[in-house]
Amino acid sequence: MRRSKINYVTWLLLKFLLKIVSLNSRMQNPLVSILIPFKNTDQYLAECLESIINQTYTNWELIIVDDHSTDTSYNLVQSFSTKEPRIKLFRNKGSGIIPALQLAYTQAQGVFITRMDSDDVMHQLKIDTLVNKLLPHGEQHVATGLVHYFSEDGISDGYRKYENWLNQLTRTGSNYNEIYKECVIPSPCWMVFKKDFDRVGAFNSDRYPEDYDLTFRFYEHNLKVIPCDTVLHYWRDYGSRASRTDTNYAQNSFIDIKLHYFLKLNKDSNRPLVLWGAGKRGKQIAQRLIQLEVPFQWVCNNPKKIGKHIYEQEMKAVNSITHLTKPQCIISVANPEEQDRITSYFKSAKKQSMTDYFFFC
Repeated sequence: MRRSKINYVTWLLLKFLLKIVSLNSRMQNPLVSILIPFKNTDQYLAECLESIINQTYTNWELIIVDDHSTDTSYNLVQSFSTKEPRIKLFRNKGSGIIPALQLAYTQAQGVFITRMDSDDVMHQLKIDTLVNKLLPHGEQHVATGLVHYFSEDGISDGYRKYENWLNQLTRTGSNYNEIYKECVIPSPCWMVFKKDFDRVGAFNSDRYPEDYDLTFRFYEHNLKVIPCDTVLHYWRDYGSRASRTDTNYAQNSFIDIKLHYFLKLNKDSNRPLVLWGAGKRGKQIAQRLIQLEVPFQWVCNNPKKIGKHIYEQEMKAVNSITHLTKPQCIISVANPEEQDRITSYFKSAKKQSMTDYFFFC
């Protein structure tokens, strides 16, 4: 009787210790859910999937959703999934990237969430690096890494400049400082805690570009970017890539999303708004502000335009800003040298970026 009682206590103690060991293992080696929407990328999918299978970090699940492919993409992924149980294949019930991501997320079981594009390639250490960035920092952080564009036809100067600009921000974790210029967190190269992802709204938003919208929601909920100085993601560029052909990624969509979050997060209703620049981008922003019935003063440095009316808005000289009380300025000037001069102008007036002035290109 006594021996039986001792054996039972020993059994309980062993069971408790095993639970602790199991919990500790899960915390040190948490499951990562990788989400991929794909459509007609059979030319690149095998290389993408192999780069995931070959990750040094092995505790992952890939939830991959076919968005109505008409090529051999679905069959190709299916052949991988029959050999690799960590790959879970689904068909999109809706249409488009957002419904595909929403479906994928309903299946995610990971402690961490990350995205991948079906035509790109992961560095072998990508998942390992992102996990080991997040673990010590904890929740309220987003891990990302440097990116590198590649193409069989060569990379344009524009894409290479974007890569350099983006990587420069990521090295210091200062991505949000220029969030109104372009998307500052690459869509297929981030990782967050699932709890944080739920907190920011996951893929519930229907705003395109969906990656830029998500980045703004990371910013809105103050998820701090962890600096990284390692290339983790290889971004493939080619003529039929969705970011080049899909109307959801047209320039007017970017302006809409920038203004939406600027008015929500950074615009002070007690301060006058100024739009600086009368080029193509400036005109697009002006039109949208007028549609939204947001009052603004329009200024530029072009003497040929000063005094004229565009969309019934009088174009004024830049020095007219000095007559306004604590204005906030949207800058639509794209020329880098001009941007440097404008930055110097505001700094000499002791104005702060992302508080007093915001570059929209």
